[in-house]
Amino acid sequence: MGFSTEFNSVCKFKSEQELHELLEYGKGKMVKSGFRVYPTGQKVIAYTTNNEAIAIVRILASIAEINFQGEEVTEVEMELVRKLTEEEAKVQTALAYEMFFGERE
Repeated sequence: MGFSTEFNSVCKFKSEQELHELLEYGKGKMVKSGFRVYPTGQKVIAYTTNNEAIAIVRILASIAEINFQGEEVTEVEMELVRKLTEEEAKVQTALAYEMFFGERE
């Protein structure tokens, strides 16, 4: 299957609970399907399940493995650097839509 890379600063949550834990406790974990490579030690923009930019996070660890169900997954541990201001979130969301989440040509 191979590895996908996430070097374009996309850290999109698929679970509201995972995002809530990050915002509430300042640290959290996100589980993604497939093998991926995240830039450990770097700051990236975190996005909600609705593709809205919400915070700057630092990637602490990225572990790709095959779980007990035989599925390829990547666990990403991160810490909250800070939440984005309303204006920052609006700009980042618009840029991410154009670059990652919008319709591709």
